[in-house]
Amino acid sequence: MADTKQTKTIGEHLVASELARRGWAPALTRDGLERTDILAVHTGEDRRMIEVQVKTARTHSWLQTNWPLGEKSQKHSAHEREYFVMVAVPHDLELAPRLFVLPRAHVAAAAWIAHMDWLTEEGVPAGKRNAPVSSSRVYLPTFENYENRWDLLFTDEGDAPVLLPPRYHELAASDRVGLPLGHRWRDDKLPAW
Repeated sequence: MADTKQTKTIGEHLVASELARRGWAPALTRDGLERTDILAVHTGEDRRMIEVQVKTARTHSWLQTNWPLGEKSQKHSAHEREYFVMVAVPHDLELAPRLFVLPRAHVAAAAWIAHMDWLTEEGVPAGKRNAPVSSSRVYLPTFENYENRWDLLFTDEGDAPVLLPPRYHELAASDRVGLPLGHRWRDDKLPAW
């Protein structure tokens, strides 16, 4: 069984080093600062400050890689500069880890859509699936278009392009799946993607 503390440490240090390589001054936060694992300031003239939450999964297969995204991961953004970096760390040491950079609202939407689609899938007998949305899991292919999109850290959440699969747009617009109450895309306007 994988040591979850070690897995978390691998992801956080990997993301901190990648941020530093890209001109950010990252600082790991202490456990207990909800929603933020790394605070970072860009060293350029703009001095842009961001908050990053890191989610790390160990994997034997890219297609089976998934991240549990419970209630805390689905909370609304407190401001425009909250991001997630999803890290997939292969057990095979010959393979490099993969990193996916997303604004918080994109992660919250993906977690809701993935879970509600699974929960209400047509053809599944009533009562067969009853896990709450806090048990949501999102698989790597959902986030593929966000791989190494470090440029998104320079884009406020409301201006960031949505790179989720096109099917997720259809599901978000549907009555069967939709979006959670209070999500910015439900309250404002569902963006095109």
